[in-house]
Amino acid sequence: MLDDKDRIFTNIYGWEEAGLKAAKKRGDWDKTATLIKKGREWIIDEMKASGLRGRGGAGFPTGMKWSFMPKESDGRPHYLVVNADESEPGTCKDRDILRNEPHKLLEGCLLAGFAMGAHAAYIYIRGEFFNEGSAILTAIEEAYDAGLLGKNAAGSGWDFDIILHRGAGAYICGEETALIESIEGRKGQPRNKPPFPAMAGLYSCPTTVNNVETIAVAPTILRRGAGWFSALGRNEKNAGTKLFCISGHVNQPCNVEEVMGIPLRELLEKHCGGVRGGWENLKAVIPGGSSTPLIPKGTCENIHMDFDSLREAGTGLGTAGVIVMDKSTDIVYAICRLSRFYMHESCGQCTPCREGTGWLWRVMTRMVHGNASVEEIDMLYEVTKEIEGHTICALGDAAAWPVQGLIRHFRPEMEKRILEYRKAAA
Repeated sequence: MLDDKDRIFTNIYGWEEAGLKAAKKRGDWDKTATLIKKGREWIIDEMKASGLRGRGGAGFPTGMKWSFMPKESDGRPHYLVVNADESEPGTCKDRDILRNEPHKLLEGCLLAGFAMGAHAAYIYIRGEFFNEGSAILTAIEEAYDAGLLGKNAAGSGWDFDIILHRGAGAYICGEETALIESIEGRKGQPRNKPPFPAMAGLYSCPTTVNNVETIAVAPTILRRGAGWFSALGRNEKNAGTKLFCISGHVNQPCNVEEVMGIPLRELLEKHCGGVRGGWENLKAVIPGGSSTPLIPKGTCENIHMDFDSLREAGTGLGTAGVIVMDKSTDIVYAICRLSRFYMHESCGQCTPCREGTGWLWRVMTRMVHGNASVEEIDMLYEVTKEIEGHTICALGDAAAWPVQGLIRHFRPEMEKRILEYRKAAA
């Protein structure tokens, strides 16, 4: 369990003011110029040594991602883009950072922007986050008034601006290149790669896109040292702290910062008051937001909440949006509902996703009632495999994985419905 002294987000619940004065008391904007004067290479090396992996779902090493930006300018400006689109069902961490800890994000933007040679950052915020957008705008104004942004930001000698861009509420814009397309004023559709954003991203300039949490933890890591952060967590590949969003059938749903690799059962019992009706009433858990395959109770017993443990269990940490389902859950309907979501949010650019997500939803709708054949379960699984890995972005995978998890772990329940439907129809 994480000690209070090691918490990065000390105001995640908004018990104190979010403004600059209160943020400075919590340690934000402390000796920022000193960190910048240590140089770009030092910042990137510290981030690499910390073991921080992207907190937006993919888990790519952050320091390495920053290092992909060109070291020398070819005349084009460099950009940092912060992904605050947070559209993954079950995920609600970034909005609390924007609401209650906005200055951590702004300071992180300055440090990350300097490390990649960028003089500007765009924060792309989900359109529905009106209050969060207002909070971050207030924080940006405070930072400019205090000389922490703009010319000679924070007295560092580096000029840096932050622009807030409101999206229109499309799930697909959580994908980094679709997000870039949206900022540029076009329809939010993913781009083919290469070129990768580090070579040609926003306005065809070198760009790095990072999640809100990833950027917000950077200042604390740089202040306290890579060794401190890497010592937290289960191992060097799963280091540091993580914000977990726990919802569903627990007694006390919450957002909580915990050490990476905490056992799932400990996470639920210590912070959420346990599963509704007790641990034996647990049916399944989606561990990383709706796009990750669910795991049954038996797997939940000893699983650790980190990238590698969950991957070995056939699922993923994703955004750490933990959705708990007890035995009252209609598990087939729950996955059918997710299939409808991904069908609705597909941008329609790739045929496997455009056609496949609709087909998945229609078949899953019949599966809910049992109006199908047992053979169709195998066909359903085969089609998910034809969608997975065959699209420009990962939305196809996101649509396929929940259905795969259902078939892998709850096939008997699907077969039982089909047999009951046949008996009733006979």
